[in-house]
Amino acid sequence: MLMPGPGQAAANRAIAWWLVVVALMVFAMVVLGGVTRLTESGLSMVDWRPLLGWLPPGSEADWQALFERYKKFPEYAKKNPDMDLAGFKAIFWLEYLHRVLGRVIGLAFLLPLIWFWVKGQIAPGLKPRLVGLFVLGGMQGVLGWVMVKSGLVDRPTVSQYRLAAHLALAVLIYAALLWTAWTLFMDGAKPKIRPPRWLRVFAVVVFVLICATLVAGAFVAGLDAGLIYNTFPLMGSGLVPPDLWDAKLGLLNLFENQVTVQFQHRLLGIATLFAGFFFWSASRALRFPPADGPGPLERLAPADRLACSTLMLVAGLQALMGVATLVMFVPVWLGALHQAGALLLITAGLWVLRRFYPA
Repeated sequence: MLMPGPGQAAANRAIAWWLVVVALMVFAMVVLGGVTRLTESGLSMVDWRPLLGWLPPGSEADWQALFERYKKFPEYAKKNPDMDLAGFKAIFWLEYLHRVLGRVIGLAFLLPLIWFWVKGQIAPGLKPRLVGLFVLGGMQGVLGWVMVKSGLVDRPTVSQYRLAAHLALAVLIYAALLWTAWTLFMDGAKPKIRPPRWLRVFAVVVFVLICATLVAGAFVAGLDAGLIYNTFPLMGSGLVPPDLWDAKLGLLNLFENQVTVQFQHRLLGIATLFAGFFFWSASRALRFPPADGPGPLERLAPADRLACSTLMLVAGLQALMGVATLVMFVPVWLGALHQAGALLLITAGLWVLRRFYPA
């Protein structure tokens, strides 16, 4: 991935900082998308104009035309029949900002990419990855519209499957941006202490649990499953709710039954927290051999220990926010913080993986 030459280190750092900035923009995009979902603003824009949709309505007549267009779709008739123009504007602005931010991110990625490419500062091995990231960004825009379209038919809510796919792709793009940036920052540096294989595999297991919990949370959001059983740790009168399994749905209970979806999100969250705790404990307590050969056992490097401790801290805070979000009946501000916390947990997990798998 790295180019030879005296100026390569500086070029790599510049590219890495650019990718970090774009990753931060994607972070904001995901949180804003969560707010649009929590406020049910996502279906306020019933058309998709990727090239011409930059400008907002410029006059009262434009606003009224958009409102009349919105009235033709099920959300107005079935959920918001008493909405006036002021109410429509309130939900429109959130979705509009979400879409415009997506376009801004596209430009923030494409224009520097062209500049670095023309200047010859991108290593040949890095070029396919950057082009692939740009393609994924375009696919994310298309998938976002496909998701919105699912709520413009008979049922005025988006498909939980498409919502989960939309969130998962956004997180994939975010993770790929950070992973690539950290690779460039590390510039081939090797750790002095190499954790054993079992601990590195354990780190992967924890990260998989984090991702699974996040995707399960998308199904909770898509089905409004956070608005039932708003107690913890009990669901109703016990740990396991009586209506957990609908025989008619079969395995679809995992994706379409509100109770089951919330229950599995709880279980995955708890599993993530405990797995993170045991991983953190092992990383802090054990001693490991040097990476370059025989020698006395040593603790992990300070940066590695910091990454593991950060993962544990964020996992604990995220679990507390999840419980608070549930018992408070999902207030918008707390739901948005919980979504941001999920991304911070992804970030912490990636940091650990990047430290444990530096090559």
